[in-house]
This record gives sequence, C-alpha cells and structure tokens, in this order.
Amino acid sequence: MSEYQYYEFRTIDRPLTEEEMRKLRSYSTRAHITSTSFTNDYSYGDFRGSEDEWMGKYFDAFLYLANWGTHVLKLRLPSRLLDVETARLYCLGKSASFRERNGKGILSFVSDTEEGGEWVEGEGWLEALIPARAELARGDLRCLYLAWLRGAQNGELADEDIEPMVPAGLSQLSPALDSFIEFLRIDTDLLYVAAQVSRSMDLVRPTHEEVLRWVSGFPSGEKDELLARLIEAEDAALPTELLQRFAKQRCLTIANVPAEPERRTVGALRSAAEEYAAERRRLAAKKAAEEKARREREAAVAHAKHLEEIAGREPELWCRVESLIAAKQTASYDNAVELLVDLRDLAERSGKTDQFRIRIEALRATHTRRPALMERMRKADLVT
Repeated sequence: MSEYQYYEFRTIDRPLTEEEMRKLRSYSTRAHITSTSFTNDYSYGDFRGSEDEWMGKYFDAFLYLANWGTHVLKLRLPSRLLDVETARLYCLGKSASFRERNGKGILSFVSDTEEGGEWVEGEGWLEALIPARAELARGDLRCLYLAWLRGAQNGELADEDIEPMVPAGLSQLSPALDSFIEFLRIDTDLLYVAAQVSRSMDLVRPTHEEVLRWVSGFPSGEKDELLARLIEAEDAALPTELLQRFAKQRCLTIANVPAEPERRTVGALRSAAEEYAAERRRLAAKKAAEEKARREREAAVAHAKHLEEIAGREPELWCRVESLIAAKQTASYDNAVELLVDLRDLAERSGKTDQFRIRIEALRATHTRRPALMERMRKADLVT
C-alpha cells in the first residue's frame, strides 16, 4: 500500500500576514497556502515543519491523518476561554493532552489503531471538526469528556479512576461532535453508557429572560464599554468570554440548575459498556433472525403460488429445459436450473419424486461434459 499523510492547519481568530505566508512557503513549494490555511499531503517524504511550533505561532486548528491508522486533531484557544485546571482534569493520557503557551491553551487529541488504517482522504475532516472549538470556547465541555472517554476506552486510565464532571447533552451531540467521535474512533457503546447520567441541554440552556436580567445588572459604564468593544470587533473572543462569565454566575445564583450526576469509575463504565454491547448484539441477532424468518415465509408463500400456476405443465417445462441447455449459454443454464428446481418441487408435491430422479439422472448422463451446467445443478441440489 502506498503511504499517505495529510496535514492541514487553519487560522480562526486572525488571518496570516504576508510575511507569515512567505515563511510557511519556505517549508513546501507544493502546499496550498492561503491567509487562513496550510494544506499538504505526502505520498513520500515527510512534513518539514513542526506542528507544535506552528500551533504556538500561527494556527488555531490542526489535523493529521495517515493511512496506517493515526489520526490527530489539535485545537488552540485563548487561555481566558479555556480554564487550565478544567482542561487538565480531562486530558490525562495519550488520547488527550493539554499544554499552555504564550497565553494560549493547546489541546491534542490522538487516535491510533493497531489493526492499521484504511485509505481515507483527509480533505473535509477539519472543516467538519472545527465547530467543536467554538463549542468548547463557549464552555461546552462535551468535546473534552469525549476525549477522556477515548482514553478510558484505550486503557490509558486505571479501573479505579473516577470520571471527571459529566457535561450535559451527551445524548444531543452536534454534527461537529459526531465527527469528533468518528475521527477519534470512540466506542459508541461506551458513549451510550456514559450518556445515561448526562443532563438534557434543555435543562441547562438559559432563557432569554435570564440573560436579560443578568445584563440589566451591569453598571452603566461597564455596559457601554462592552458594547463599544463588541461594535469595534477588535476582540473576537469577547462574546464567548461574556457567555462563559454568564454561565459561571448562573451556576452560582440559579437554584433550579440540575445537580451534577454522581461520578463513576472507569471500570464501572467499561463493564456497563460491555454488558450493553452484548445485549445490543443479542437484540440485533434476534431482529435479524426474525427478519430472515419473515422473508422465508413470504418466499415460501410466493413459491407455493408459483407452483400452483405451473402445475400440469410439466411436459412443456421439460421441453423448455432441453431448449435452454441446447443454447449453451450461461444465462440459459441459469434459467434451465430454475425450471428444474420447479419441476423437482412439483414432483415432491404430487408424490412423483422417483420419476423426477429418473429424468434428472438421464439429463445428467446426456450433458455430463458440460461442467458449467453440472456445477449449477450441484449447487441447486439437483445432482450429487
């Protein structure tokens, strides 16, 4: 199999400068570079830059995909939008790690598979995953919990380790998080079990009235300053920062926010996922068996009706078989065998099986040098 490596970097909070684009061009003459991205794939050779260095200097998102099974996603956010201690509660192993540099928090998510990879093109993956960064910046921790779950699935955590806070909405995932699950190969049985204690997003989503009451409590001068900054749009992170500020204040003051669910051990989650997977497979097998039985019943009824329609035409059908065999064509052999099966079933229904066996043996003796026909007859259990 040929080697395939795909690299894609993306800026979100600001475009690259002309000088930065020239610097990036010096690493590759064939890469596709714009003011917001650097994209390249390699069938031989390797990436000459440093993804960690580039994430620290230039980019807010990075995706790497190799056809031997390695998937990597990195997301960079301003530190004021990603609480360092919270990030480290979820990022505990190879599958999810975190580092802080120059006022930026950089999250790294990794998935490797021992079985090797499949040939999957990298283009389009980052576009699907990037909205998870905005969700995370708004204080939505589902992305981090899913990455922690991958670590638990991957054996990076001990059975007695306790899960971090379970965010709301694990059963109401966004398209970006669905892509995140697919990209990191997160076990959906494990996710299903984990989501059982996750609160509904509807229970934690603020109402317009709550937001209005909170905003009305701002001092006039601060409110004017914030509005001016929003209009000037020089601080792209300000709306998200305000949203996080509201969420923290709401948790302290709103009495009807549902209590955090009890946390489980990694071992308990794994065991529950195994039990759920076994039950899911049992139910799927039962459903498949029931569907197979239904199809067989319908086929039997249809076949019985077909036999009723052709009953009494046996001499005509035997003549037709001979004509089809004489044509010496693959399709004709198939049609001839279908008619022979009908004749056998008619014989069994009328108690004339012995007569049918005599005719079928004569047919075989006559056409024994036609291996294609003989093979079809054997597969239909017409001859041995």
